[in-house]
Amino acid sequence: MSFAIAGKTAIVTGAANGIGLAIGRQFAQKGANVMFADMDEARLIDELGEQAEDSNVRYFAGDLREKLTIANLLSATLDAFDQVDILVNGARQVIPSDPLDPDDDSVIALLNQNLMPALRLSQLVAKRMIKQSEGQEEGSAGAIINLSSIAARRTHPDLLGYSVSSAALDQLTRSLAVALAPKRIRVNAIAIGSVMSTSLKSTLKDNREYRQDIEDHTPLNRIAAPRELADAAQFLASDAAGFMTGQILTLDGGRTLLDPVAAPAH
Repeated sequence: MSFAIAGKTAIVTGAANGIGLAIGRQFAQKGANVMFADMDEARLIDELGEQAEDSNVRYFAGDLREKLTIANLLSATLDAFDQVDILVNGARQVIPSDPLDPDDDSVIALLNQNLMPALRLSQLVAKRMIKQSEGQEEGSAGAIINLSSIAARRTHPDLLGYSVSSAALDQLTRSLAVALAPKRIRVNAIAIGSVMSTSLKSTLKDNREYRQDIEDHTPLNRIAAPRELADAAQFLASDAAGFMTGQILTLDGGRTLLDPVAAPAH
């Protein structure tokens, strides 16, 4: 079974930089039609301006915390490609939290940023996938992939909001997987350890001690490259994962095999 996704149409959110951009670019290189979605229009234009003239690449800028923006994203994708087969909910944000501060609203902010757009977009896209598959009795009707974090399982006091929203995203993955299985739509997630995203690269700049701390708490002793997440996403999007749903695929270099709870997890 190959990891082929050629001819399929994917929406990738959080796609202006880092992990989302790497996933979108790999999908496009493998022959999929890709709608790159992000709030940062300037960055989308900078990264995709010329490539967006290609027949299989488009971009969409908007705040996916707004329901109308989500509807417009799906409409733009259908206008460009007539269908949607793959959804990658890749938009994520990390905000430091103070778990003892009653005025700290990071939990609410990150549920609104990391969880609710994924839920609403998945619901809307799933309806379209179901409509597209009418009359078909076999094969996958679509694949939804959520980008989560090992922070859902590892306790770090400064990452309360991120941890809670990641745990909620994991449960969303399981719940949608069960609800959509009769419609032949698969829903899985990738729980990410430390990946050289744009935000982590900025954090590590001129901070060798912090980077060393991450590497020391990772059995493979390195930070993952975004392309490694793209490989995992392509697997989950392809028919090679055709009997896989409701799973949280962990890519963390072995981090969760170790005990220390104070090790940073992004």
